[in-house]
Amino acid sequence: MRAIVAGAGRLGAQIAQVLAAARYDVTVVERDEARAAELGRRLAVRMLTGDASDPDLLEHAGALNADLVIATTGEDEDNLVVSLLAKRHFGVPRVAARVNDEDNAWLFDGKWGVDAAVPAATPLISLIEEATGATDTVALLRLSKAGVNVIETAISTASRAAGRPLAEVVMPEGSVIATVVRDGRPNVPTPELVLRPGDELLVVSHTATEQEIHAAVQ
Repeated sequence: MRAIVAGAGRLGAQIAQVLAAARYDVTVVERDEARAAELGRRLAVRMLTGDASDPDLLEHAGALNADLVIATTGEDEDNLVVSLLAKRHFGVPRVAARVNDEDNAWLFDGKWGVDAAVPAATPLISLIEEATGATDTVALLRLSKAGVNVIETAISTASRAAGRPLAEVVMPEGSVIATVVRDGRPNVPTPELVLRPGDELLVVSHTATEQEIHAAVQ
């Protein structure tokens, strides 16, 4: 799934983090070069600097092939233009936008290409849920908002965890395996599930580092 997030403020950054953790191919468009660079260092997402309401830049961001566009800038005018371009010009299947000023809420409808309009006061979880309809993404968002890291690690043929059930895999304290992605599909991490080379684990933790998670399975 391909997603474009317009705006890399606190809201846009959180959305990008959660979508990336949920295995979306994420591109973030941000005007501020410093903010874009900072987010690019923290997250495994593609960053573009510029105005997302520019149709050429939006096309460069991948709008022709995007499954989802979320407009999260601090300006309603920009969010409306991004939404209209995404839906009418590029035919993006799902478009969500944040409403900063409630007096403008009446504009955020299908005429402007908005499938899901979420007021600024609405919890971020609701915006993601409206935009994606994915309950697993919402669960990841709850963890992210609570200060819990979502870390991805893969099982290789050389991993000591390969061929072992999850019950025998000891994770660092404060960490838990949220899902096992096999052949592109998430699987419930039951104790008897035997790990195979090629499996990818999504681990949530509030204490362990990425290196400690990798070391537990490699």
